[in-house]
Amino acid sequence: MSGDRDGKYQPTLTTSGVQGECLVTVKNPAGAIVVEREVDQAQLTDKRALVDVVDCLHRDLMIAEGRLEPSVMAALRNAALTRPIACA
Repeated sequence: MSGDRDGKYQPTLTTSGVQGECLVTVKNPAGAIVVEREVDQAQLTDKRALVDVVDCLHRDLMIAEGRLEPSVMAALRNAALTRPIACA
């Protein structure tokens, strides 16, 4: 994942729970945590669930950067209500 303005984001994946949950942490080039999400290990091994996880991380990064318009955010919220996704 690359930031358009400041360089590259630094993602890390660590085991965080007793049942194998993983913590995904994305830091900006300055080392500050921008996004942090806990995901089930099953989400990382299932292709469709992994795509949802990556999509959610991308959306959260765009929100953190202030690059999503309010109307787009509302549409994403409505879409999330109509289908189950892997976002935390």
